[in-house]
Amino acid sequence: MCPKPVKSWVSQGIHFTATKNSSMREVIENLAEKTRRKPNIKNRIDQNVEDAINGLAIEFPAFGQVRASNELRKRGIFVSAAGVRCAWIRSDLETMRKRLKALDRKVQEEGIILTEAQAAALERKKDDDVACGEIETVHPGYLGSQDTFYVGCLKGVGRIYQQTFVDTYSKVAILQALHDQNPHHSCRSSQR
Repeated sequence: MCPKPVKSWVSQGIHFTATKNSSMREVIENLAEKTRRKPNIKNRIDQNVEDAINGLAIEFPAFGQVRASNELRKRGIFVSAAGVRCAWIRSDLETMRKRLKALDRKVQEEGIILTEAQAAALERKKDDDVACGEIETVHPGYLGSQDTFYVGCLKGVGRIYQQTFVDTYSKVAILQALHDQNPHHSCRSSQR
């Protein structure tokens, strides 16, 4: 026999019925959004193939999906570039930066010696970090970034420009709408 419903309500389109014996925890669990999607294991690649893909990601972190797929094909493991990407996503190795972090962890944990390709990839990452590195500022107002660009033209007003000033320490932006590109405006906004 079915338990008799005590309360019935709708929350965000979810119909829910509480019975007399329901605890508050059960009510909250039933209201929580549950996904019914389950991975289709039949469509997954074998574990030994996935291990080979992840091993190649550590061995050659600079390889992309297609190049990794071709390298695995040379080794006798036939997997598509999309299959490589899916395996990398499941292992959190989808970007080169993440693969290099995984290589760094493996070097620190196991003390392996880097190959030339691995050392070159790590050096290239360090060069990128230096070239695109963040600016170190010690307090708000120490350094600011400023830009003025054309927004458009309004009837009766004329040309409109937006001036943007960003404090690099606090990352606070100040915007101004201007009707000309006078340099005196930029001096006034940077002094505020």
